[in-house]
Amino acid sequence: MLETFLDTIQNLWQQSAFCNITWQQGVMLLISFFLMYLAIVKQYEPMLMLPIAFGMALTNLPGAELYHPEFFMTTNIPYATVLHDGGILDVLYLGVKCGIFPPLIFLGIGCMTDFGPLIANPKSFFLGAAAQGGIFFTFLGACILSATGIVDFSLAEAASIGIIGGADGPTAIWLTSKLAPGLLGSIAVAAYSYMALVPVIQPPIMKALTTKKERKIKMGMLRSVSKTEKIIFPIAVTVIVAFIVPSAAPLVGMLMLGNLFKESGVVDRLVKTASGELMNIIVIMLGTTVGATATAENFLSIRTILIVVLGLLAFCVGTACGVLLAKLMNKLSGGNLNPLIGSAGVSAVPMAARVSQKVGQEEDPSNFLLMHAMGPNVAGVIGSAVAAGALMAIFG
Repeated sequence: MLETFLDTIQNLWQQSAFCNITWQQGVMLLISFFLMYLAIVKQYEPMLMLPIAFGMALTNLPGAELYHPEFFMTTNIPYATVLHDGGILDVLYLGVKCGIFPPLIFLGIGCMTDFGPLIANPKSFFLGAAAQGGIFFTFLGACILSATGIVDFSLAEAASIGIIGGADGPTAIWLTSKLAPGLLGSIAVAAYSYMALVPVIQPPIMKALTTKKERKIKMGMLRSVSKTEKIIFPIAVTVIVAFIVPSAAPLVGMLMLGNLFKESGVVDRLVKTASGELMNIIVIMLGTTVGATATAENFLSIRTILIVVLGLLAFCVGTACGVLLAKLMNKLSGGNLNPLIGSAGVSAVPMAARVSQKVGQEEDPSNFLLMHAMGPNVAGVIGSAVAAGALMAIFG
């Protein structure tokens, strides 16, 4: 009896994580704990950073078998196997792999977004487009690194890395899950980290590229936008984008559907659900499953370090492109446009617009740029989705 008991204890011990954990998994657990600290204590994008960090911890627990990356490394996903033999995170990850969760996030964002500043100042579209320059610049950078033999990035992987410059987490997740699922964990962590660091990264770039005089420029009041314009806008944008870049329709279409719900004024229950309960549920499932893709094998590599560096470069270049185009537009308009609003063209809504306001008020406390910056900010959301659609059409 005693021998049987001891054998049982020995078997349990041998099957436990203590006997099976690798040093790589141990490092990943420590990284996940650090990300939890950033989310909880520093409040860096906690709504998604916290579930991503916990999903990272779950996937690196030895023997838990919650997520199997081998199921999703092929275009022919064995759905029956996933549903029958997969863990809970495998099943939930189908919502990412099949492109369901990110568009639903966009639906909620659309319900919470006011496109009025963009409609009142259509020139903001140019600033939102310019800020996407970081995406394509970094795509070329990743291709150059691959061509020189420093690291092996495919064109699809380079495109996925570049999308970090759009400063739009759901868009980065949507594109990467399609083009480079093996990089999803690294790219998601980088994207949301830089979104949280907008108030730290952007101001030095904005100040370096503008003069004190330019930062003090006061802009006039935006015109009032009618309800009819606000209703027509999401319909028109959806049709135009779908005709030009059909592959961007899932993201842009759901974003505009949410906005149409909001502006129509006749479906308050749908607006409340899409921007509240539904979005919260999707955020939990999306964050946890994306974090689960950060397995030790995929995450602990030189590629991850380069992704983090390239992601920062993408974000910085996007900010710089927006500011520089705003400076040009200011010259062409006779000095009536504050170049600071160009930095808001990255689509970290509404944080980037608030940074424009903050930097402007550091020079003149009576200067109010927030509503003017919201135009490029929401244009950046559309721009990043269109850029992702274009990359998907080319490399998908």
